[in-house]
Amino acid sequence: MDSVHYTPAERAVVITRVAELHWHALEDDRVVGRGEASPRPDGRIFLSIDAWHDVVFERLAEAMLPALPRPLYTVVDEEDVELTSQWRRAGFATRRREWEYLVPTDPRTTGLGAVLPPPGVTIVPVGEADDGLLRELDRVIRDEVEATVGWQEMPAEVVPRPDGVTVLDPSKYAAAVEAGHYVGYVRLAQVIRQPRIGLIAVRDGVRRRGIARALLAEALGSLHRNGTGTASAEVNEANGAALALFDRVGARRAGSNLELVVR
Repeated sequence: MDSVHYTPAERAVVITRVAELHWHALEDDRVVGRGEASPRPDGRIFLSIDAWHDVVFERLAEAMLPALPRPLYTVVDEEDVELTSQWRRAGFATRRREWEYLVPTDPRTTGLGAVLPPPGVTIVPVGEADDGLLRELDRVIRDEVEATVGWQEMPAEVVPRPDGVTVLDPSKYAAAVEAGHYVGYVRLAQVIRQPRIGLIAVRDGVRRRGIARALLAEALGSLHRNGTGTASAEVNEANGAALALFDRVGARRAGSNLELVVR
């Protein structure tokens, strides 16, 4: 356990590394700030700092950054200007932006009520996908993504796991089938009290045929039939196709998150 003492004019702060990836800031034996480093399965390390005062945040960052391998990442709500500024003062810069969408589920609003999959493709409803075929497709799509943009470009919640198990609950998926093979899927996730469109993915070679749109129609339709009026989704600002897909169904941008990095 390492401790570093700081004495700003208005307070004395002690930064203590209480575990390998955890730090505490103490003032008069009270915890006034916490810092944590969280390794992701894709190898990246994300930081979080919860501090009562700017000076405590700065002291925690000063203690944590030299003790950890670069690059280091964090995610902030772009509307939280104060927190974003604190990370920028610590040397972090914007790596990417993810738009937070609120997506209506009513087909009369989305225009998806009459949407059909392309010829030769059928949609397996949410909760009816075959476990084995779904996992096989998941491995293929993840290999395709890793061979191109890499999983560092995927949302933070969509990461490979060390044991290779990535489909944790097949009942949350709908799938697209062509010639007996799964070629795309959509995943629903329950985040707090609102469902989230966690991921829409279609295999290379069969994209731009309307499969993603048909999968989205199934996912939103299933939520609407269950009485859910709105879902959420996060879309990378650089993913023009996904942005266009959600904009076309009447989704509303409700905010944005920034992924910051220091190298």
